Amino acid sequence: MSKTIVTCALTGAQQGKEANPALPEQPAEIIEQGIDAWRAGASILHIHARDASGKASSDVEVFREIVDGLREGGCDAVLNLTTGGAVAGLPLEERIKVVSELKPDVASFSVGGGSLLGRYDAKLDSWQGDRFVPLFSSHAELERVAGIFRDNGVRPELEVYHSGMLNNIAALHERGVFEEPLLVNIVMGIPGETSRATVKNLLYMVEGLPSGSQWLVSAIGARNHFRMLGAVVAMGGHVRVGLEDNVYLSRGQLAACNAELVEKAVRVLRDLGSEPASTSETREILKLRAGENQ
Repeated sequence: MSKTIVTCALTGAQQGKEANPALPEQPAEIIEQGIDAWRAGASILHIHARDASGKASSDVEVFREIVDGLREGGCDAVLNLTTGGAVAGLPLEERIKVVSELKPDVASFSVGGGSLLGRYDAKLDSWQGDRFVPLFSSHAELERVAGIFRDNGVRPELEVYHSGMLNNIAALHERGVFEEPLLVNIVMGIPGETSRATVKNLLYMVEGLPSGSQWLVSAIGARNHFRMLGAVVAMGGHVRVGLEDNVYLSRGQLAACNAELVEKAVRVLRDLGSEPASTSETREILKLRAGENQ
């Protein structure tokens, strides 16, 4: 039976409890929900940190508290710490400190110049969430950060928001800066300069990846979250769910916790003839070497 890696993105850097009171913000909440999501079948936990007021933070000590709490709770999931948070205005040099100081198994790495986000609301006759999110200013800067990942033994999860970013992956791959297999997260469905969550777009993106890449899809929003899952599994990809990406379990029903979203994903996987990969199977699929925070 095929094995599918399930990632759970626990909290994110944008919406908070105003979107869903169950969204975890403080370390104790993130730890508790992370352990429950792991027990429900998620073998990778994608982790953001928040400050005491619930805003996105790049504070390494908050990340360390979360990592230590998960390990002390018996959770052996692959931990994927974010270097994102650009959407929240966190500076790059602060965001990448988790790579060198904590050396997680995996950390996210957005491989592009930036994205213009936002949508036009006809009822309000105005643009909503209209802003540019800067990521990297040059290919040389992308390569520099890729080197920080490599030097610290951290596997980058390459975040791709539109097809132009595939060119950046190809250029860096040719430079030999990534360990194999590449791990690519195709993010779809965010309003603005990102790929729409369609099977046709997904097929195009996957066909543009370097040979042998492992890939997953983050389908953002309630409309997209589970609708894309069948196509992803049929094409041999991996899945991501979690309150960072979607706060609803089903139409009009807020999720009670991250574990509920994982449980639903696992049910769908099994109905499609796949099984969630265990942590050890995930490490084997991604060829991860043991890090300091395993």
